[in-house]
Amino acid sequence: MKKRSTFHAALLSCLCASMLSACVVEPARPPEPAPLVEVVPEAPAPGYHWVKGHYRWEGNHWEWVRGHWAPN
Repeated sequence: MKKRSTFHAALLSCLCASMLSACVVEPARPPEPAPLVEVVPEAPAPGYHWVKGHYRWEGNHWEWVRGHWAPN
């Protein structure tokens, strides 16, 4: 009975270890900076709407994506 219990404990330990080895932990990111103030230029033509600029996580830093006009 003791051998069976030890075997089950070892099997459970191996199972847990294999499951945890598949975990991917993303490094902590610094908080997103305050948005930049953009001057909205005149629309290029009727039927366009302004898409606000925003930050995007790029590799290991926040990168500003400028606002732009997009067709409706």
